Amino acid sequence: MASVTSAAVAIPSFTGLKAGAAPTKVSATAKVAASPVPRLRVKASLKDFGIAVAATAASATILASNALAVEVKLGGDDGSLAFVPSEFSVSSGEKIIFKNNAGFPHNVVFDEDEIPSGVDASKISMSDEDLLNAPGETYAVTLTEKGSYTFYCSPHQGAGMVGKVTVN
Repeated sequence: MASVTSAAVAIPSFTGLKAGAAPTKVSATAKVAASPVPRLRVKASLKDFGIAVAATAASATILASNALAVEVKLGGDDGSLAFVPSEFSVSSGEKIIFKNNAGFPHNVVFDEDEIPSGVDASKISMSDEDLLNAPGETYAVTLTEKGSYTFYCSPHQGAGMVGKVTVN
C-alpha cells in the first residue's frame, strides 16, 4: 500500500536578477499534505473483469455465428419467384438462413430424392403447411452431411422456385 505524508519543500526564488547585480538569496518553504490513497479492491476488480470477459466472449460468439451463416432470399427484389441465390455452397455445419423477401407465402422443402443418402428430408424441411407469410420471416437449417441438396418452395415449385446447395 502506498501512502503520502506531509513534507517540507524549499522553493528557490530568482527575483531581481540583473546583469552585473550582486546575487541575493531568497527562499520560501511550503508544506504539502496529501490524503492517504484509497485501497484497491482486487476482488471486485477481478469480478468486474470476469463479467467484461464473459460479455465480450458472448458478443464474439454471436458475431461468429452470424458470420458463419449464408442468407438466401425467398423471392427476388424484382418480385420474381426465386431463391436468391438459387445455387450456392456451404461448409458442413454452416447455417443457412432462408429469409422471406417478396412474392410470399413461401416455404423450404428439401427433395427427398435429391439429397445425400441417409439424410431425412422431413428433419431439414418445413412442412408443406408451414408457410412464411410476412417480410423478414426466416427459416434456418444446418446441413452436416456432405453432398448436393435440391430444395423448393411448395407453393411456387411449378413456377420454377427451386434451388440447390452443395455441402463441402
